[in-house]
Amino acid sequence: MSTPLLFLSVFALGGIGWFLGNRRARASVEGKTSRLHSRPGYYGAYVLLWTTLPAAALIVAWAAVAPLVTTSLVDSRLPEAVRSGPEQTRTLTMSAVRLIEKGFSALSPEEFEKTLDPATDIKALLLSKGVPLAVTPEPYAVDAARYQLTLKNSSRVLITISALALALLGLVFALFQVGPKLRSRNAVESVALAGLLGCSMVAILTTLGIVLSMLFESVRFFSIVPFTDFLFGTVWDPRFSAAGASGSSGGEFGLLPLLWGTLYISLVALLVAVPVGLFSAVYMSEYASARVRMTTKPLLEILAGIPTIVYGFFALITFGPLLRDLGASVGLSISATSVLTAGLIMGVMLIPFVSSLSDDIINAVPQSLREGSYGLGATQSETIKRVVLPAALPGVVGAVLLAASRAIGETMIVVLAAGIAPNLTLNPFEPVTTITVKIVSQLTGDLEFNSPQTLVAFALGLTLFVFTLALNIYALYIVRKYREQYD
Repeated sequence: MSTPLLFLSVFALGGIGWFLGNRRARASVEGKTSRLHSRPGYYGAYVLLWTTLPAAALIVAWAAVAPLVTTSLVDSRLPEAVRSGPEQTRTLTMSAVRLIEKGFSALSPEEFEKTLDPATDIKALLLSKGVPLAVTPEPYAVDAARYQLTLKNSSRVLITISALALALLGLVFALFQVGPKLRSRNAVESVALAGLLGCSMVAILTTLGIVLSMLFESVRFFSIVPFTDFLFGTVWDPRFSAAGASGSSGGEFGLLPLLWGTLYISLVALLVAVPVGLFSAVYMSEYASARVRMTTKPLLEILAGIPTIVYGFFALITFGPLLRDLGASVGLSISATSVLTAGLIMGVMLIPFVSSLSDDIINAVPQSLREGSYGLGATQSETIKRVVLPAALPGVVGAVLLAASRAIGETMIVVLAAGIAPNLTLNPFEPVTTITVKIVSQLTGDLEFNSPQTLVAFALGLTLFVFTLALNIYALYIVRKYREQYD
């Protein structure tokens, strides 16, 4: 039985358990549900949980462990020369075994019996099933594939029997516990609380996993390239070497050109997005009529739905050449891919992030603050400047922070609009590149994760994470400082 079908069967048993638990709870008090500790539905849920949770946990654990055990057993069937040889040879052999096993699984029982005959052309047989084998497989690979298929079939049968048996055992056990004194509501709510706690831990554990993965690989990189050379270097020239060449750095890995490009482009983008977005929010919230607001806000938010690759195409094909031609007409040398091109296009992309959030935040400012200001004789513009905006400042800072984080992490617009040249320049008319672009370029291609040219991507990612974290901490400090003043 396939895993999805097995899950469906277990939950079907759980549904039956809910019905039986509900019915047994009512029968135990002869229909007088006021004598039950909990409502009948909790007893049904209690039986359902006992039926489904242990079996589902077994299926998930089995799905995680079984492939590892199968691979280990199949690997033990390979010749010693393959297992003790180069890692690349062993990897290719296991890939061939998986491919042959996939073809064997599509064979009928009669066709599968033919594979036991040494005279059978395995390659031709598998090609007839759509398995693209380039060469005739080695006999030991065919034997390992046959063994792997047998293990998978046995594993599937075993987990099916075990999961269904465990579900039935849980069903019977829970039904025997159902009675007027059973605190089913407490048990069900405890499980629900554990589920909520687990969901809340997902984000924390994911962040922890990302940080640790970057940290461990960064430590490997800094064991090859000195930390000071990376952090204070002004030249980025990784010079890709042969895969596996981990004995030397083979290039220069200066961070400063990439960090400068990231900050420079983000600054230009924010100089466009923050004023335009904030003024748009003030207009829509304080000056525009309800009809204009209902039309203008959705039109602004359309910008957030445009894919970044489309912005990049627009910058590369239309906006960049336009800036270049305009600069030439006034005697300026502006590259079609430059800081200015990427910053302006990215700024337009960020406008809805600032305007929409700021508009909602300004609208959330209590009307009593405005009325009090008007009562003291202030004009509408004075009220906005001295009352509304200061009261909304924590939220506006959050909106700007979101826009800044979005700008720092942008990749596609930078690739197409700013180029990939790691230049350390103040001229906004020249091309630069960013950290995210180089992370992508360092991890593109068939590379091994034991050379500094590849490991540097993790060091760049860790740097970007630390920088963004510091930005968030500073913004949180600003928000808390002003929130204490206006709460």
